[in-house]
Amino acid sequence: MAEIRLEQVRKVFGDLVAVGDVSLTIPDREFMVLLGPSGCGKSTLLRSIAGLEQVDGGRIFIGDRDVTNLPPRRRGISMVFQSYAVFPHMTVFDNIGFGLTMQRRPEEEIRKRVQAAAELLHIEDLLKRYPAQLSGGQRQRVAVARAIAIESQVLLMDEPLSNLDALLRLEMRAELKRLLNELNTTVIYVTHDQVEALSMGDRIAVMRHGKILQCDPPIAVYNNPAAHFIGSFIGNPPMNFLTARPAGDKAAVLVSNTAFPLDTQTAGRLQGMNGAGLWLGIRAENIEAMTGPAEGALPARVLVVEPLGSHNLLTVQVGDEQLKVNAHADTTFEAGQEIWLRLSREKIRWLDKNTGLALV
Repeated sequence: MAEIRLEQVRKVFGDLVAVGDVSLTIPDREFMVLLGPSGCGKSTLLRSIAGLEQVDGGRIFIGDRDVTNLPPRRRGISMVFQSYAVFPHMTVFDNIGFGLTMQRRPEEEIRKRVQAAAELLHIEDLLKRYPAQLSGGQRQRVAVARAIAIESQVLLMDEPLSNLDALLRLEMRAELKRLLNELNTTVIYVTHDQVEALSMGDRIAVMRHGKILQCDPPIAVYNNPAAHFIGSFIGNPPMNFLTARPAGDKAAVLVSNTAFPLDTQTAGRLQGMNGAGLWLGIRAENIEAMTGPAEGALPARVLVVEPLGSHNLLTVQVGDEQLKVNAHADTTFEAGQEIWLRLSREKIRWLDKNTGLALV
């Protein structure tokens, strides 16, 4: 079993708290994604699990072993780095088999494992080549093959696709997901790319300033962000946030001076919120743009129309705030046009504007 358990893990560089008392349990064979912007602590946390960084506090468990103070080679892990880290003087075969050679495995076992790993990554025809004869995508496959040839129970991946171009990254993402579905391995995958996180992970741990803000399945993180930062970081376009304030009627709030009716359950949840301390969060695809007024719809003015093939992306002005709206590709809107927006009520996320946290 390769369950990974972090208990109050802390890593400090001088005055900078890179990882601040993080606790997280990753079940056996789960694909966990650590997602966040540069400098949020995700790679430091991964390196701490690998043993490449000595933690300043807390404990790290892999299975039933406390590996906090063990060197990397004794933790039973393999790792794929952002840089391919392949040896230029070795053939592809020798690169893939390097870890097994260091473990002094029999030559026949090395040959079988290298061949099996190469076939999984579709590079079995490249085994006699040197890295200089390979493309970037092929080198990345070699690095992944080297990691899986060891057959460790834990695979750590630090932004393995970030050096590839967009089309190759798309291809490798699908290949990698297929491959990891076939392996009985616990995977921790670090990325700043929200599309990678949403499309690949069983769960996503969103990090900021060394803390985990939310750890949930991708669809829950996307639809129900636990904080304003998460909604604004995940999604293309990001989640829209409109300022709302209590109306005279307890069953409504004011959004851009327009009364927005609330159902009884939502009204109860929002009771006690004061002033302008409330955000209404809504995704662009959960807003219907209409040319005529309707009950509960918000008046808006079109600023920009961006035809994107599958849909039109509208930038609209609602009072003093702007938001993005996905409109059907067949609809016709023009800059300056007055429209009305109907929000899908079950998709609204309410947040405390003062703390930035979602209201449960």
